[in-house]
Amino acid sequence: MLLSSTKLYIWYKPSNPFYPTIMCAPSKTEENRIDKTSQPPPISSPTTQIWPANLMQMILLEIKTQRGMALPLLAMNLTWFAKSAITTAFLGRLGELQLAGGALGFTFANFTGFSVLNGLCGAMEPICGQGYGAKNFKLLHKTLLMATFLLLIATLPISFLWLNMDKILIYFGQQEDISRVARNYLFYLLPDLIITCLLCPLKAYLSSQSVTVPIMFCSALGLAFHIPINILLAKAKGLEGVSMAIWITDLIVVILLALYVLIMENRKGGKWKEGGWLDQDVHDWLKLLKLCAPCCLTTCLEWWCWEILVLLTGRLPNARQAVGVVAIVMNFDYLLFSVMLSLATCASTRVSNELGANQAGRAYQSAYVSLGASTVSGCVGALVMIGARGVWGSLFTHDQGIRKGVKKMMLLMALIEVVNFPLAVCGGIARGTARPWLSTYANLGGFYFLAVPIAILLAFKAALGLGGLLIGFLIGLAACLILLVGFVVRIDWQVEADKAQKLASCDVQEDVRIKECVNHRTIETEDGAEV
Repeated sequence: MLLSSTKLYIWYKPSNPFYPTIMCAPSKTEENRIDKTSQPPPISSPTTQIWPANLMQMILLEIKTQRGMALPLLAMNLTWFAKSAITTAFLGRLGELQLAGGALGFTFANFTGFSVLNGLCGAMEPICGQGYGAKNFKLLHKTLLMATFLLLIATLPISFLWLNMDKILIYFGQQEDISRVARNYLFYLLPDLIITCLLCPLKAYLSSQSVTVPIMFCSALGLAFHIPINILLAKAKGLEGVSMAIWITDLIVVILLALYVLIMENRKGGKWKEGGWLDQDVHDWLKLLKLCAPCCLTTCLEWWCWEILVLLTGRLPNARQAVGVVAIVMNFDYLLFSVMLSLATCASTRVSNELGANQAGRAYQSAYVSLGASTVSGCVGALVMIGARGVWGSLFTHDQGIRKGVKKMMLLMALIEVVNFPLAVCGGIARGTARPWLSTYANLGGFYFLAVPIAILLAFKAALGLGGLLIGFLIGLAACLILLVGFVVRIDWQVEADKAQKLASCDVQEDVRIKECVNHRTIETEDGAEV
């Protein structure tokens, strides 16, 4: 090719080898053709790249994928709530004092212990999810060990709180006998802190790889053992035995999941040989801690807000009836919460996997399909709650006042569920993009700056009682959802995919670089030997 100041000349060589080679200037028509073909193809808009032509087929395929993950997670969450109900039932058989003390102790354990450990473990979702999408199994291995070690460290201050909870409760006005029973209950529950430090990372490690069926079976098997263990220990040790049955059941689940991981990782084609178990460095710890803080804060803010609702209910004029109503209504909410928690975990896993695989369009699709599915699920859950409000209260009590209150409050709670489902999934999307602080800001603003103040004003100043508390929470949740949906809509998915490559692909890139260096040196050695 020759370049002149004004014209572009090319060497023209026909297919006939005997034809002489000539140099000629192209015509204007040929110049235009060259200019047109040399231009890059037009870039399609993000909408045409993200949403394919067969939109319905893509949505159905994504729903099918998420259904395979969500159903086992739903069954696992239901087993957890069933275990709590069984524990409460056995406490009730021991007497009124044991029931009150055990319930208070379990509430304190959730408030100060399990919410913190679950929140800290939430940082594993984006790291392991994006690492699995990038096929960086070293990152999964090292994160599993780091998260376990971090949770074990966190149990030290939590244990100190549990051992002194009777003094704390008495200081805040609780009765001495109930506080001491609650402290005794937590003392025998202390091993469950250590077991939870192993159980939560194992669940997150498997669910981030879309492996949820083994978690379901192990949880179901643990629940099957929970009833006979409770029967034996409740007769032998009373309150202490019921408390011990909880961590013994969790220990069975941990052993089963650990055996599954060891067997599957060491089988032919397993990932154990990928290594990375002890390759942690300062950068890895900083990356984990940077995500742990907002994940933990988000989980704790959400859990604590509902505990505040119960505490505020106890301050109402008809406190005994109001607490009974809210306890029965919240039991139905726990069933729906297991569904929304499963949907949120699916959204987080799908988004993080696709971003780790550098598939920004698929991550976008997964996020919005999850959001649409959560909206539909919220409406279905609300309709189910409205349909069950006539019989739900009678399952727990024969008090006509409480049953009427349950029937009335479940209407308001149904509206809350319509908002709560997409809110939980938006939080899962934020975790999947490794930006959990978005949920932190939304929860802090929606729950604590809006929901709680409005609920107090409506319940006590406007004298609306429990209905005012629920209306205030509904307003706060709606504001929180608006904030999170605004954050999700403004996500630049290609930028998030690029960030995921930096977060999850560093070890893979290092391995490739090392292999290239080794191959280069091998080639140089072979060339030198030939010379």
